[in-house]
Amino acid sequence: MALPIKPPFPPMEAQLVAAIPEDGGWQYEPKWDGFRCLAFRDGDKVELQSKAGQPLARYFPEIVAAVKALKPQRFVLDGEIVVPVDGVLSFDDLLMRIHPAESRIRKLSAEHPALYIVFDLLVDDRGAALIEHPLAERRKKLDAFAAKHLRPGAQVRLSPATDDLRAAKKWFASAGRNLDGVIAKRCDADYRGGDRTGMVKVKNMRTAECVVAGFRYGSKDTKTLGSLLLGLYDDESKLQHVGVVGAFTASRRAELVDELEPLMHEGEGHPWHQWAEAEAHQQQRLPGNVSRWNATKDLSFVPLRPERVLEVKYEHMEGTRFRHLAHFVRWRDDRTPESCTYEQLEQPVTFKLDDIVPGLGA
Repeated sequence: MALPIKPPFPPMEAQLVAAIPEDGGWQYEPKWDGFRCLAFRDGDKVELQSKAGQPLARYFPEIVAAVKALKPQRFVLDGEIVVPVDGVLSFDDLLMRIHPAESRIRKLSAEHPALYIVFDLLVDDRGAALIEHPLAERRKKLDAFAAKHLRPGAQVRLSPATDDLRAAKKWFASAGRNLDGVIAKRCDADYRGGDRTGMVKVKNMRTAECVVAGFRYGSKDTKTLGSLLLGLYDDESKLQHVGVVGAFTASRRAELVDELEPLMHEGEGHPWHQWAEAEAHQQQRLPGNVSRWNATKDLSFVPLRPERVLEVKYEHMEGTRFRHLAHFVRWRDDRTPESCTYEQLEQPVTFKLDDIVPGLGA
């Protein structure tokens, strides 16, 4: 490619902060729940690059085609790939695209086409680099690019931006099933690839009460705890494995093993052991199953009688599980294990995707 910047090019990153900055000079944007992606176009050549610098084009052929269909022959965009399903963004369907079989990718792209939501312009439609220009100038050029080249309802969409703090707070309050939070960028900042200065992110953390049904040792030699295994009851009153919580201090890890030993489950009858043997649940991500990321990782666990409840913070659900490590808040001895159900996780959709990007939720 003869572009002024070429892949792999590190995207600008955000620092996680606790609150939306309010001191002026910021541009606010929705934080989409998708894959960060830089799109490079040079004539007939189109490359899609992930946040980690890896190629994405083979997994999203419809995005490649959509970028190639735009009139300008040379440009570089920064944005997010998302997959809308039934009016909401589906991270599960997005993850399914990372598959080795081309036939599978083609099938999935036809069933639920991905969209590319653009929020920055790094090389304009004349092939000029903009990364040294301030965000306020880049956004004006991006708006002009979108008005001229992006069609309503197409697979490349413009992400909204505002300097209105009230609008940003409204997006943040609605974060959950479609948004990951809010991004704030300094209007006077250049594009700082690979850097976390000039941009921050605020995530809307939620809480849940979960049953502690097992734990893993951090070190079997010293008998210290590594993580607690969490469960929630489904509509059939079966205890599903929902995730883990860790990040305890060294002294607390030793104390927790002593506290939990009286709850150790002996023999058969633990719900997760029973389900692991049932053919209907062989594909569940249960404790003790082989890790989908690392087949050599030891996922064995110590089963506990499901009698204790704790409260955790979490960001997102991926199917029936927390996507990331949950964070310990407090023990909830006032809650019964049976009260810990998936119903508490249901997040009402307080806005439609069309309210932010017209046609996105269609």
